[in-house]
Amino acid sequence: MRFTQLRQADLNLLVIFAVLAEERNVSRAAERVLLSQPAVTRALQRLRELFGDDLLVRVSGEYELTPKGEKLLREVESVLPRLDRLLSGGEFNPSEEAAHFRLAGTDYAARVLAAPLAKHFLAAGKDLCFTVHSLVDGVFDAMDRGRIDLLLHADDGNVPSHLCRVTIFEEDFVCIVAKKSAYGHTLTLPQYLDAQHIGVTILDGLQTIPDQRLEAIGKKRHVAFRVPYFSVAIQAVAGTNLVATIPKRMAILPESLHAELRITKAPKPMGKFRYLMAWHPRMDSDAPHMWLRSSLRKIAGSI
Repeated sequence: MRFTQLRQADLNLLVIFAVLAEERNVSRAAERVLLSQPAVTRALQRLRELFGDDLLVRVSGEYELTPKGEKLLREVESVLPRLDRLLSGGEFNPSEEAAHFRLAGTDYAARVLAAPLAKHFLAAGKDLCFTVHSLVDGVFDAMDRGRIDLLLHADDGNVPSHLCRVTIFEEDFVCIVAKKSAYGHTLTLPQYLDAQHIGVTILDGLQTIPDQRLEAIGKKRHVAFRVPYFSVAIQAVAGTNLVATIPKRMAILPESLHAELRITKAPKPMGKFRYLMAWHPRMDSDAPHMWLRSSLRKIAGSI
């Protein structure tokens, strides 16, 4: 093997490049790598000289990757985690190592998974922490830039194809209606289509799966009111003729609303849906991330 160029390179520069490519900002990158801004700027200049390319160019106040920079980032994202694990050795030991995991999901994901995940983390190690971020537009870009480690999301076809993913459980839909409504224990499809609905805006302002299921049979529901959270949708139904379509594990009525709301079976087209966890390929062989995914699979299998 010949390593003429590699012998002249400082691998720490690749770490700085990876962070710069994620942050697209010298000051934020400097904070993450615990260096001064001038030091990061000098590192970028050395990288440009090493690769004979600008790699990152300033556009409208933010850095953008050149084509060669994009190619280098893909390689770095694959190689650095493996090198890091080779240097640290072995599997991740949560009782002895520190880690901070950043997850993104809806209030449904937080309601169903956060509590058992917190118990699991507390039992596993004292230097572990995790943050659950709201699911907002731009979450896929945040994953590409390394700001989100793991996404919890329904399998609605909107998760980009370049992300790794695995199904962690299946879920049913139910409908929440006012107890005084004329609906029975099951909403028929004609009743569902005739109703006014409260929708939950997931990404791009849509609660995608119910609408996809109806579109597949040439139907459409009337969403009269939209809210950002399933828990808000449940409470907003009280005293109205609205119908809220909710994942079954989320359909836990607040005690104060037991007298006003009830849970009914959703019409047949709603059916089951798969719930995923998704992550960027660069995290696939990262030992702490592998431990996190394994933990989530165990938790999901127990609920």
